Amino acid sequence: MTDPRGRAAVRGTAAAAAVLTVAAGLGVRAAGGGDTAKYAGDALYTVLLYALAVLVAPRLRPLAAAAWAAGPSWAVELFQLTGVPDDLARRSTLARLVLGSTFNPPDLFWYLAGAGLAALVHGAARAAGRSAGGPAAQEHGDRPA
Repeated sequence: MTDPRGRAAVRGTAAAAAVLTVAAGLGVRAAGGGDTAKYAGDALYTVLLYALAVLVAPRLRPLAAAAWAAGPSWAVELFQLTGVPDDLARRSTLARLVLGSTFNPPDLFWYLAGAGLAALVHGAARAAGRSAGGPAAQEHGDRPA
């Protein structure tokens, strides 16, 4: 049986990661410009979805969480081909932030990069928790990352 305190610790970490990711995304957009800021924002968008996936389902393994984050990121990007997000973005800042406006093929790569980076960090944190006997060890037992 799993330890509810372990799940709570994982959720707390995921919530903190989500808040930090939003702050980093806003900071990148405010401080930088051009392609660097844009693509960093794309990767961070998927990192945020990753953190939210782990927040909702703390037992998700890194590869599954990466798929749950990259899938919607790709779906939103492909949805931009319809023109609907562009219309919504003209009327709502929130829609522009969540859905973007125009399709850009390189974004698909940066979503995968964000999901991959988040999975690497998540996997390392799980391994460290297991070796230290922390919440990850209590939550996941001896199962591999």
